[in-house]
Amino acid sequence: MPDILLVEENEMNSDMLSRRLVRKGYSVRIAADAHAVDEEIARRLPDLILMDISLPGKDGYQITRELKASPKTAGIPVIALTAHAMSTDRDKALAAGCDEYETKPVVLPQLLGKIDFLLKRQRTGPGDAS
Repeated sequence: MPDILLVEENEMNSDMLSRRLVRKGYSVRIAADAHAVDEEIARRLPDLILMDISLPGKDGYQITRELKASPKTAGIPVIALTAHAMSTDRDKALAAGCDEYETKPVVLPQLLGKIDFLLKRQRTGPGDAS
């Protein structure tokens, strides 16, 4: 069962999305801020991270940059989750190191497709996930 770390400070959003992901067969852990992300990663590396961009303190861009800069966590796929839907917002997320980008409210089938693609790519290597 793939392990997803959901980084989301809004309790209602994290509860709703985590329940939907669990029903689809994923194990989900939740972190509400950068400190909780560090704790969860120290406990166990996730297979994939869903990263809210608007977080208190350190935002999702900075957390992602730090994760991608560390050899321990650089290979973990990160999907940005944000209510900001401009093309420049997508570009900014990808520039920070996110592997994908999804706007809120989340369209679950679309998000699941991105999760499945990135998990498959992680298992098989870049270029083999088609």
